[in-house]
This record gives sequence, structure tokens and C-alpha cells, in this order.
Amino acid sequence: MIRVLFFGPVAERIGSNTLQAEYRPGLRLQDVRDELAAQYPQAFEIVCFAAVNGEHVRDMSLPLADNSEVAFMARFSGG
Repeated sequence: MIRVLFFGPVAERIGSNTLQAEYRPGLRLQDVRDELAAQYPQAFEIVCFAAVNGEHVRDMSLPLADNSEVAFMARFSGG
């Protein structure tokens, strides 16, 4: 299984801060994003950042291992 975390307004639009995604050999970060974006388009229209196992990721073709943790976040600002 892949543990998927959501933060801030992304979590608000999904209605949860965590979900589970089914792992399968050859699974890439882009696959997880595409599958969840189809289910939650209103949340993924604001996703700007992704992380895998605590590391910011730009390469959406990154292969995932079973038990990986993936996070999706919107752009944020502080003050």
C-alpha cells in the first residue's frame, strides 16, 4: 500500500488528510497523482508540490516502492 498525505486546502477539498493507494509493480508517482486527480479534481487543481518519503520530488515518473509515503500540497504562504 501507498500512504498518501494531504495538507492544507488540498486536505480540505478531499475531506481527509490521508488515504491509502493500492501498490502494484511499476507504479509511478504520476500514476498515483492521475488516479487521485480523477477522483478529486477540485483538490488536484491546486496541488503544486509532491513529496515521497519526506523528500520534495519534481520527477513525476519516480517509481514507488510498496509502503512508500506520498504527500501532495498546495502552494503556501506565511507571514
